[in-house]
Amino acid sequence: ICLRLNEKEKARLERDAKRCGLTRTAYLRRLIMGEQVRERPAEEIKLLRAEIHQIGNNINQIARSVNMGIANPEDAKNGLTMMEKVYELMYQIGRK
Repeated sequence: ICLRLNEKEKARLERDAKRCGLTRTAYLRRLIMGEQVRERPAEEIKLLRAEIHQIGNNINQIARSVNMGIANPEDAKNGLTMMEKVYELMYQIGRK
């Protein structure tokens, strides 16, 4: 199959495929098959995910400490509240 595009169409195809982390061929195949094609998350989002993962680990450690009687239950509650706020911010960023 030969597909002819003008310069503007070609530039858009290349730009959109690159944003999704796909080759032009893979990008077009997904579009043709009606599959959802999403852009790759920005580097900032990847870093934010890693940071949130670390925060989750910290909250788990606090919860273990509370269960062992070492930490104050209020510390765990504050950690969970902060985590909920972070998730809400991530949700808002993801919708943009």
